[in-house]
Amino acid sequence: ADAAAGGKVFNANCAACHASGGGQINGAKTLKKNALTANGKDTVEAIVAQVTNGKGAMPAFKGRLSDDQIQSVALYVLDKAEKGW
Repeated sequence: ADAAAGGKVFNANCAACHASGGGQINGAKTLKKNALTANGKDTVEAIVAQVTNGKGAMPAFKGRLSDDQIQSVALYVLDKAEKGW
């Protein structure tokens, strides 16, 4: 798993709702560092759980993405969040 591969997964599966780390459906649930921290999603493990299981308006990606793809996209999201998108 690596962030570069995660970028490709993100662009193909996540960017429609989370372009540039935003939250198109729920504006309060962005992928910006402060929002991830406020929502308890500021670790790779927490992001993996969110992507795997979904929650609220976000669908689960378990079965649609491999475990390695989910791990990679979590690394990518956290890296981008820490760099301010």
